[in-house]
Amino acid sequence: MFALMPTNIRLAIRSLSRNRLRTLLTMLGIIIGVAAVLTMVALGTGARASVEGEVKSAGTRLVFVRAGNYTRGGEGVGIASGLGAAETLTPADAQALRGLAGVAQVSPQLSLRASVAAGASRLFTQILGVSPDFAGAYAWDVRPGRMFAASSHEAVIGRGLADTLFGKSLDPTGKTIQVRGQEYTIVGVTNDQSEGHGDMLFVPWQAVQASMGIGYLQAIVVAAERAGDASSVADAAKTLLRQRHHLAAAGKNQSYISAQGGGAGAPDDFTVETQAAKALTQGLYTPAAAFALANLPKLDEVTLQEMASTLDRASDTMTALLASIAGVSLIVGGIGIMNIMLVSVTERTREIGLRVASGARSSDVALQFLTEAVTLSIAGGLIGLVLGLVAARLVGWALDWPVSVSFSAIALAIGIAALVGLVFGSYPARRASLLDPIDALRTE
Repeated sequence: MFALMPTNIRLAIRSLSRNRLRTLLTMLGIIIGVAAVLTMVALGTGARASVEGEVKSAGTRLVFVRAGNYTRGGEGVGIASGLGAAETLTPADAQALRGLAGVAQVSPQLSLRASVAAGASRLFTQILGVSPDFAGAYAWDVRPGRMFAASSHEAVIGRGLADTLFGKSLDPTGKTIQVRGQEYTIVGVTNDQSEGHGDMLFVPWQAVQASMGIGYLQAIVVAAERAGDASSVADAAKTLLRQRHHLAAAGKNQSYISAQGGGAGAPDDFTVETQAAKALTQGLYTPAAAFALANLPKLDEVTLQEMASTLDRASDTMTALLASIAGVSLIVGGIGIMNIMLVSVTERTREIGLRVASGARSSDVALQFLTEAVTLSIAGGLIGLVLGLVAARLVGWALDWPVSVSFSAIALAIGIAALVGLVFGSYPARRASLLDPIDALRTE
């Protein structure tokens, strides 16, 4: 039976080519269904990535390590804050933090206020020396342009600063800017407004070190892989830095939110603080802030669960909506295939009789019509595949979403199309195989 498959496929293509318009209209449901399946997968992936990017850019996974240490509110309250003016953090500390479990990005940080010149325009603003990982930590979408390369004379400019220096909404990429006698080429623009980034200029941290004539870091920005891991990453960062700075071990239950002077051993010469802790305690009376910080790990856990739940609900809703559309289209397409195959059986009754009279078995006749149904369905699936990929790209471009279609999704879509042809082509194929050859030959 399977030895006849190449012949059956050629006969199926020849049969379907006889009436191309009818074949195309029959495939329409399959085309729409497969296109909807691919669009569903691409947009579902893109929507989830977009929402995850927004969550990351909210800063809930960030941990700030700053040089220096003082205790606000006294040792009894013990809320640690950093001045950033000490010389206790080094580039080697930043490199060591990259090896911690749960860490996604690490960026050294140096800050200075200086005059920035671009042609005739001049402005006194903040210059931030960071690494390329800084963009990933804050989930930047650098458009136009890109993030600067490490140890280069390139810069990324905030949108607000770019509008002031070069004109509103103009593309400053490729233009040069001078800071303290050093010239930088602008390679990207960030629209991030958090922490005043829109009015800052970002350059490689090595360039700021050279400009300031120092070898230490003011701060290190650490981004956890997941928002709920920020507190544990902060604890691990504190433990690692105490070891690297040769400080005596802290008390058993002392975490990064504990009193800096209240535990065993020497106090920290750095400050570790999560973005959530910073936002949570801003403006609070110190005892209230201490209570809030003591419960921060639980808050991180709840926040992560809520975000994960929200993402899952949104993703499930979109998947269910588009899957229902795709399912209806595929069922309609399958019914169309079954209908046209029944018509084909009626039109070719005499041909079936001749084949059976010539020695063909009922199974051979069934296989021929089933092959035609599957061929019809797969052809529609391939057209739907192309249209689905194009539609996904267009919608992704319009909504500014990342679009991703995996090979498994493409294989699934074609597999579903073939399955539809197999299921809905079974009845016409069986009906053709059961025709009486004598009655079939009498048919005009």
